[in-house]
Amino acid sequence: MSAQALALVLLAGLIHAGWNIMAKKTGGDARFAFFTSVWMFIVWAPLGLWLGWGAVPAWGAAEWAVVGVSAVLHVVYFVTLLRGYRAADLTVVYPLARGTGPLLSSIGAVLLLGEAVTLPGVLGVLGVVLGVVLIAGGARLWRPAASSAARVQLHRGLTYGLLTGVWIAAYTVVDGYAVKVLVLSPILVDYVGNAGRVLLLAPVAWRDRAATARLWRAQWRGALVVGLFSPVAYVLVLYAVQQAPLSHVAPAREVSMLFAALIGGRLLGEGDRVVRVAGALLIGAGVVLLALG
Repeated sequence: MSAQALALVLLAGLIHAGWNIMAKKTGGDARFAFFTSVWMFIVWAPLGLWLGWGAVPAWGAAEWAVVGVSAVLHVVYFVTLLRGYRAADLTVVYPLARGTGPLLSSIGAVLLLGEAVTLPGVLGVLGVVLGVVLIAGGARLWRPAASSAARVQLHRGLTYGLLTGVWIAAYTVVDGYAVKVLVLSPILVDYVGNAGRVLLLAPVAWRDRAATARLWRAQWRGALVVGLFSPVAYVLVLYAVQQAPLSHVAPAREVSMLFAALIGGRLLGEGDRVVRVAGALLIGAGVVLLALG
C-alpha cells in the first residue's frame, strides 16, 4: 500500500470513529438514518451535481445496477448498526463490526476481484482482527456475564456487531467493484447511492409523520454531523481503493478502532483501558504490515 493510500485511510479512520460516537450518543433508529441521508443529499448537492452533470447521464445498466445494490446494502448496514448501538455498548458492536468486515472484504476481494494476498498482508489482517477482539473485551466475550441483563446485552452486541460486519463486507466489495472495475468516481458512487438511500428510507419516515417530526427536532444536529462527515470518511477510503488493493485497504480501515478506543472510551465512560490500548497497538502493527504488503 502506498504512503498516500495509507494517509487517506488513517484520516478516514479518525473521521469514521468520530461520527460513530455521535451516532451512538444520538441513539437513533431508521428515521435517524433517513435524516442523515437527507443532510448528505443537501450538503453535498453542489459537488454531486458538478461532478455528475456530464458523467451520470452516460451511465449504463451495469453502473446503475451496481450503485443501486450499493444503496440497498448501505441502508441495511446503517439501520443494523443503529439497532446495535441502541441494544449494546459501542465498544462491543463497533469493534466486532469493524473486525468482521475486513476479513470478509479481503476474502471477497481475493475471490471476486482476483487480488493477490502477500504474507505481510495476511499477518496484517490477523493483527487487525485480534486487536479488534481485544478492544471488544478479549476473553471476556466468551465468559458468562455477571447478570442475566448483562448477558442479554452482550449477546445482542455480538449479534448486531457480526451482522453489521457482514453488510460492511458486502458494500465494500460492491463499491470496490464500482471504482476499480467500472472506474466510477468515488464521490458519485457515494452521492448517487445516497440519493437512492433517501428514497428507500422515505417510507419509514412517512409512516408516522408526527413521531418523525418529533425525532427530527431532537436529532437533526447529530444527523447533520454524521451527514457532513460520514461521506468524507468513505470517499477517502474509495480513493484509497483506487490506489491500493481492496484486500489491504479494507483491514487498514480498522485503525479507526484506535481512535475509538482513545476518544470514544473516555467520552462514553467505558473501562478496560489496558486491554483497549493493547488492542490498539495490535491494530497499529497490522496496519504497518498491510502497508508493507
